Amino acid sequence: MRAMVLHAFDGPDRFREEQLDRPSPAPTEILVRVAAAGLNPVEWNASAGGWIAALHNGPPLRLGWDVAGHVADVGYGVTHLKPGDAVFGMPRFPHPAGSYAEYVTGPSRHFARVPAGMPLVEAAGLPLAGLTAWQALVDVAAVSAGQRVLVTAAAGGVGHLAVQIAKARGAFVVGTARAENHGFLRTLGVDHPVDYTTTDLSTVDPVDIVVDLVSSSGIRLREGGVHISVAGPREDGVELLVEPDVTGLRGLADLVGRGLLRVHVDEVFPFDKVVEAHDRGRTGRTRGKLVLSLATISD
Repeated sequence: MRAMVLHAFDGPDRFREEQLDRPSPAPTEILVRVAAAGLNPVEWNASAGGWIAALHNGPPLRLGWDVAGHVADVGYGVTHLKPGDAVFGMPRFPHPAGSYAEYVTGPSRHFARVPAGMPLVEAAGLPLAGLTAWQALVDVAAVSAGQRVLVTAAAGGVGHLAVQIAKARGAFVVGTARAENHGFLRTLGVDHPVDYTTTDLSTVDPVDIVVDLVSSSGIRLREGGVHISVAGPREDGVELLVEPDVTGLRGLADLVGRGLLRVHVDEVFPFDKVVEAHDRGRTGRTRGKLVLSLATISD
C-alpha cells in the first residue's frame, strides 16, 4: 500500500511516499480502506518536531489519526462491524495509527459507523476534534440547558464542533474569533461572538464552562464553573487530552444524523499534498477542518 512517511522536521520534502506492506487486523481489530484522513494541529506540530514526534522517537514517523473509509477485513472477535461498513474513528491516539495511507488497522471499538448521508470527507474531519469537544463538554463538564459556555478559537477544528455540541444541549454560547469569522460563528449557533484581538476576555460576563483551545487568561467563571484546557497544562483548571471512545463517536454520529452537528471542511488536499496541507494548518487561519483525500488512489 501507499503511505506518506515523515522523514524530517522541515523542508518541502519532509514527507515521502513509500510502499509498505498492507497490515492485517489482529484479534478485535478491523482493517479500514481509507477514503479520507482528517488533519489536526497535533500533526503539523509533530511534523515541526513537537511532542508527538518526541514521544515516538521520530522521524521517521507515520502521522495521522482521523480516518474515514470502509471496513476491508475484521479480526477474530469483532462483533459490531463487518466488511463493507462505512466507518470513522481515531484509532490508537496518541500512539501511532498512520492514517496517511491506503489502509489502517485499529481496535474495532475505536471506530463507529458513519451516519447515513454523511460524506466520508466530512466524516474524516470529525473524530479527533469532535471527541475533544465531546469529552470536554459532555464527559467533563456535563453541559446542560441554560448554562453559559465560552469556546475559544471557536471557528477552528475543535471550536466549531464544540459550539454545536453545546448548542445541541441547550447552552448559551460565547465564541472567540477574529471579527471576519463572526458571521461563520453565528451560522454555527454562537449567541455572542467576541473579537479576541480587540476585547479583554475579563470584560465578558462570567460563564459556567470554558473550552479553552489557546491558553486564554482573564476569563471569569461563575461559582462552580470549570475551565477545561485543551491547549496545555493549567493549574486552575482541568487538562484534557482526547482519547479514542466509541461511545463519544456514536454520540457525535447521533447529532450529525439529527442535523444538529456538521463538519465544516475548509479545504481538501490530494494524498500527495501533505506538506502543503501541513503548511496551511500552521498558519492558524482555517475555518473548521482540513482533510486529506485518498479517493483517487486505486489498488
